[in-house]
Amino acid sequence: MRPELSAAIRPGRLLTFLRFFLAPFAVGAIAVLGFAPFQFYFIPPVTLTALLLIWLRCRTLKSAAAVGFAFGAGLFLAGVSWVYVSLHVYGGMEVPVAAFFTLLFCLFLACYPALVCAVLLRLRASTPVKLMLLFPALWAIAEWVRSWLLTGFPWLSIGYSQAPASPLASYAPLLGVYGVSLVTAAVAGAAASAIDGFALRRSLPRPLPGFIAGVCVAGALVITGAALKFHHWTQPVPGKPTSVTLLQGNIPQELKWRPERAVATLETYLELARSSDSKLIVLPETALPMLNVDIPSGYLKALADLAVRNGGDILYGVPELDPSGSYYNSVMSIGTGPAQTYRKVHLVPFGDYFPLRPLLGWIMKLLHIPMSDFSHGAPVQNPLQVAGQKIAANICYEDVFGEEIIRQLPEATMLANFTNDAWWGDSVASRQHLQMAQMRALETGRPMLRATNTGVTAIIDPDGRIVAAAPEFTTTRVSGEVRGHQGSTPYIVFGNAGFLVLALAMLLVPPIVARVVRTR
Repeated sequence: MRPELSAAIRPGRLLTFLRFFLAPFAVGAIAVLGFAPFQFYFIPPVTLTALLLIWLRCRTLKSAAAVGFAFGAGLFLAGVSWVYVSLHVYGGMEVPVAAFFTLLFCLFLACYPALVCAVLLRLRASTPVKLMLLFPALWAIAEWVRSWLLTGFPWLSIGYSQAPASPLASYAPLLGVYGVSLVTAAVAGAAASAIDGFALRRSLPRPLPGFIAGVCVAGALVITGAALKFHHWTQPVPGKPTSVTLLQGNIPQELKWRPERAVATLETYLELARSSDSKLIVLPETALPMLNVDIPSGYLKALADLAVRNGGDILYGVPELDPSGSYYNSVMSIGTGPAQTYRKVHLVPFGDYFPLRPLLGWIMKLLHIPMSDFSHGAPVQNPLQVAGQKIAANICYEDVFGEEIIRQLPEATMLANFTNDAWWGDSVASRQHLQMAQMRALETGRPMLRATNTGVTAIIDPDGRIVAAAPEFTTTRVSGEVRGHQGSTPYIVFGNAGFLVLALAMLLVPPIVARVVRTR
C-alpha cells in the first residue's frame, strides 16, 4: 500500500475507534455516578441518551454491537470491579487470576448491552419508534434476563439508580425495578429522538415528528412519576410502632471464622444487645460464627432473657445444621414468641455453594471461603412472627431479587435483610447493595430493616428513604420506631409480569400497526 494512502486510512480508523468504542466506554463509566454512593439519578438517563446518539451513527451490526459492548464494559468495569476484592483479598486468589476473572466477568456482563444495540439495529421501524418503544423494551428485558440467567446478577440495573429520589422511582410499586429501567430508558429514548429530530430539522419550517413526540413522551413520563409520589399503595398497621434495634458487630472478615475469635464475637453482640430495650433486636447474617448446635446454651439463655425483659424477640443469623445433616444459612428467633427459622433460598455461587462441581471443582482450589457448602432453603417460607410483626426475612443478596421477596407478601408487615457485606471491603458495593434494598421497600410499600456486619446497617421507610443508618466499619447499633405496613402494591400482586407484558407490547405493537397500515 502506498504511504500516502496508508496515512489517509489511519485517521479514519482512529476516528472510528473513538466514536464506536472509546466514547461509549467513557459514557458507560460515567453512568456509574447515577448509582450509590453518588446517586446523581439524572446521569443514567443522560448517558443512555448519549449511547443512543452514538448508536444512531452505526450502519452495521458489528459497529452497533461494539457501541453497546463498549458502554457495558465502561459501566461494569467502573461499577462492579469490586468483585476483585472478594476474589483476591477474601477469597485468596492470586492477583493475576483474580484480575483475570474480574475482567472476564465484567466483559461478559457487557454482552447484554451489545446484544440490545445489535438487535435494535436489525429491527425494522422508524427512528422515533426504535428509540422510544423498542430500545426501552429491549434494554429492560435484557436486564431482567441478566437477573436470573446463570443464577442471576442484577447489579447496576438502570432502574436502581432512580431510587429513591427520582420521580421515575414512583413506577417501582407498579412495575418493579425493571419497569423503572424501562421507563428510564424510554425517557432517554425520547430525549435522543428529540435531539435527533431537532438536529435533522435544519432548514425545515417546522420540527420533525420525532422532536415533538420525544419532548411529549419524556415530559409525560417524568410528570406522571412525580404525581405518583403522592399516592400511597399500602397503609400503616393500626397500633403503636415497634421499637427496633439493628446491631453492627464490625467483625473483620479475615477474623470472622477463626475459632479463637468466636468468644469475642459472641460477647460483642451480647453487649450490643444488652444496651438496647427495643422489642425487636436484629443481628446480621451468620453473626454467631458457629453451628447452631455448638452455641453455648448459656449464651442462648442470655439472649432469651434479654428478649423477654424487653417484651419481644431477637433475630440472629447463624449457620444451621439440621438433623438430616444438611447445612443452611439461617436466621433464627428467640424470645417471647415460639422459636422460628428462615433458611436462605437464593445462594451465592462460589460463596454459599459450588455449582457444577464436576465441571467447576477446580475453582474451589483457588478460593478459600469458609462455610461455602450450604443447602437451599424451601422456596416458599412463612414470615417470622416476632415482636408483634410479621417479618419477611431475606439473607445477603437475596434482597436484590424483588420477585423472590414478594413470596412472603402481602402477609408480612416488614422486610428484614441480614447480610455480611464485609466481603467487598471498603468499596462502593455496600452502598450499591443498600440502594437495592431501598428499591425493595419502594416495590412493596414496606419498611426494610438491614442488619449488616460492617455496614451499611439502616432502617428504610416504605418510600425507600433512609430513616437511620450507621457509619460503616464501626461497632454500633441503629435504633428507631418502625411501623409495619399492610396492603398490596401492584408489584406484589403481579411481580415482574406487569413489566414484561408492557415490554412485549412495546416490541410487538409497532410491527403489527405497520403491517395494518401497509395492507390498507
